[in-house]
Amino acid sequence: MCIRSMSSEKKHNKKITVVGSGNVGTTTAQLIAEKNLADVVLIDIVEGIPQGKALDILEACPLWHSSSNVTGTNSYDDTAGSDVVVITAGLARKPGMSRDDLLHANAKIIKQVAQESVKASPEAIVIVVTNPMDAMAHISQNVTGLSRNRVIGMGGVLDSARMRSFIAMESGAHPKDVQAMVLGGHGDLMVPMYRLTTIGDKNITDVLDGPVIQAIVDRTKNGGAEIVGLLKTGSAYYAPAASTVEMIENIFGIKNEILPCSVYLNGEYGIKGVYVGVPVKLGRNGLEKIVEVELTEEENRALNISAEAVGELMQKLGMK
Repeated sequence: MCIRSMSSEKKHNKKITVVGSGNVGTTTAQLIAEKNLADVVLIDIVEGIPQGKALDILEACPLWHSSSNVTGTNSYDDTAGSDVVVITAGLARKPGMSRDDLLHANAKIIKQVAQESVKASPEAIVIVVTNPMDAMAHISQNVTGLSRNRVIGMGGVLDSARMRSFIAMESGAHPKDVQAMVLGGHGDLMVPMYRLTTIGDKNITDVLDGPVIQAIVDRTKNGGAEIVGLLKTGSAYYAPAASTVEMIENIFGIKNEILPCSVYLNGEYGIKGVYVGVPVKLGRNGLEKIVEVELTEEENRALNISAEAVGELMQKLGMK
C-alpha cells in the first residue's frame, strides 16, 4: 500500500493564510478546515508551533470528512497565492490593559506582517483581527497600498454575536432567532443598535424592559474585557475565530448576509478617513457595498464619537 502525503495534493481551488498561530489563529484555521472551506496555511515566527498545530488539525480532517490541506510554516513563500489572508498576529490584551495600550506594540508587528503577506499574495483579501482592530486595519491598508475593499476589519461581527448571545440568555429565545447590529469602533465606544435588534418578529423593546436592555448593551461593550478578566492570562478566541469564518463564508459566496465590519469610510455616514464598523455586503471582491441605514440623531452622534476615537489612535501613530 502506498500512502501519499496530503500535502502533495491540491485539494481545493481556494487557499487561506492565517498569520499567527496563537489561540485565535489556530481556532480560525481549525474552523476553516472543519467546514472544508479551503486549504489553510498557518504561519508564525516561532519554529515548530505552526507546523505542529497544523498537523494536529490535519489529522482531524478525516473525522470532519474534510479534504482541506492544512500546513504550518515560518516562511511567507509557502503562503503565496492565497485568496484570503487573516491577520491575527500580535500581542493579546492582559487584565487591566485597554485596546489602546496595544496600539504601538501591535502597529510595528502588523506593518511587517501585512507587507509580507501581500507581497506573497498580491491578489488576496485581507481580514484584520489583531487589536486595536480598526487602527490595525487602517495600518494594513496604508502599508500595502491595497484598495479599501480588500482590507477589512473583524469586530462588528463579533460584537453583534456577543450581543445576540446576551439577548438570548435574557429572553430565553434561540440565538438564531435573535438579530443584532453593533456599529462603530471595536472598543469601549462601540454603538449597539438596539433599535434594529429583533427577537423573532418583535423589536427587543417589545420583549425586554429598559434596564435589562441597557445591561445587555453594557455587557456587550465590555464583552472582551469580561473574558480577559475571567481567563487572567488570555483573551477571547472561539467567538473571534467564528466571526472571522463568518466573513470568509460571505466572501466565498457561501452566505449572503449584511454584516457589520470595519471598513475605510470615505464620506459614508458623514465620516471620512478612518476605519469604523458599519453594515456591509462582502463578496469575491471583498467589500462589495456599504449599506447606509438611517440613523437617529443620537445614534449618529454616538457613531461619530466612536469614529473620532479611532481617529485619535491614528493620530498617535502619525497617520492622520
